Amino acid sequence: MKQEQKLKISLALIRFSTGIFFLVWSLEKFISPENAQKIFSKFYFMEISPAISQTAGIVQTIIVLAFMAGLLKTWTYGAILGMHAVSTFSTYQQLLNPYETSTSNKLFWAAVPLLAALIGLFLMRKEDNLLSITFDKK
Repeated sequence: MKQEQKLKISLALIRFSTGIFFLVWSLEKFISPENAQKIFSKFYFMEISPAISQTAGIVQTIIVLAFMAGLLKTWTYGAILGMHAVSTFSTYQQLLNPYETSTSNKLFWAAVPLLAALIGLFLMRKEDNLLSITFDKK
């Protein structure tokens, strides 16, 4: 297998696995809006209603599906990267205390390599064209 094909497969795997990861979180806003309300309250210091949770879930799901399809790469890849960066940095207290015994803060560290992968995917977005919808003229 050629290096270029390996790169395309790798980028597509990052895109699809990240998209599935984000779908879990966006769909939770529909399935269990009260969990989303708790997360927004604890990590973003915002009180939201179930309607806002569901609206956010709709918007996030649309962005995630467009991202998974490889549409509008600069915007969708940037939006996913931005959402994940905000989410990761909002958990700085858990990241700084990974061995706190009352909670499982070590799991918050899973967000860090994903953030790095998303930065890499954003930087390589023009090369990520395996199984993506593109309107570029070639």
